[in-house]
Amino acid sequence: MYSAKVAVASQSNDDRNLALKNALRAILVKVGGKEIEHPLISQAINNYNKYVTQYQYIRSGHKVLLNVSFDEDKINQLFKESDLAIWGRLRPQVMVWLVEEDGFDRTIISSSSNSLLPTVINDFSQLRGLPIVMPIMDLTDVTALSLTDVWGRFSQPVAQASARYMAEAVVVVRVSNSSLVATEANKEDCPLCKSDSLAVDWSLMTDVQSEHAQIFSEQYLGDNVDELLIAAFADITDIIYQQYALSTTNSNEFEIDVANIASLIDLIAVTDFLEELSAVQSVQLVSVKGTNRRFKLSLIGSQQALIASLKLSEQLNRYVDPLAAPEGTEQVPVFYWGKK
Repeated sequence: MYSAKVAVASQSNDDRNLALKNALRAILVKVGGKEIEHPLISQAINNYNKYVTQYQYIRSGHKVLLNVSFDEDKINQLFKESDLAIWGRLRPQVMVWLVEEDGFDRTIISSSSNSLLPTVINDFSQLRGLPIVMPIMDLTDVTALSLTDVWGRFSQPVAQASARYMAEAVVVVRVSNSSLVATEANKEDCPLCKSDSLAVDWSLMTDVQSEHAQIFSEQYLGDNVDELLIAAFADITDIIYQQYALSTTNSNEFEIDVANIASLIDLIAVTDFLEELSAVQSVQLVSVKGTNRRFKLSLIGSQQALIASLKLSEQLNRYVDPLAAPEGTEQVPVFYWGKK
């Protein structure tokens, strides 16, 4: 979250300083979830050394990269002083089904495809801190999902085929140099649009258990597939970001119960886990009952944002007992530490 690798022309002071500045820009986009224009952010970029904790040169193929780490507390404080939202550490894994249409041929692009498109998507994933997985297209995938299902963006079979990848959101992306281009050009009746050779569109399911929770995009027309994909994924990321962003202008207290804490080691592990959450400013143990512990959390942002983030955790699982209290009664949410 708070480190970045950026290309550097040489190990001279000027090139290193430029790379450090570019690395900080990348971190601010990753932590903030989007490009940010703000006077304090611009000032911070100019004073990049204040936020750097360490850096080292590494070689990747024929390139030299600068691997830079930044001070998490100082970055978070910068966002707080700027009244800007922070995207926390817990982020949803996004399953991407990418179909490339070339003339009359359509292909589902796998993670190991010879196509350059997975590289574009992986680079975007690293830049924005959004975990993205693509299908391996083995026998299980081929049996579970047809090309027609993906191209038609049929939510139910796509969601079922995605279940093995444990994704919290599923995206179908279509790249075309034929049918989608012609459809858009005819619809708009725009001669200029007909000069565009490529079209990209997408659909997003943020609740893969519901076949109705699907958002569709407009088409992106152009000549450069890399630019079109980056524009598409930037919009997808913005939508997902809205569900998990933490407002630094709000602060409130929230109590949770954590079950299955059987030892001091467990207690320390739970406390450390909660303290490391971006949404949490401080943690206080307030009561003990058997193997249950109640914690008071001082939050950055809303309780809903915290709960949304915790849904992504494998260590702390929400437990809901419908018989615990009448419907509509306020309850302290209960979480189970470890695997059930």
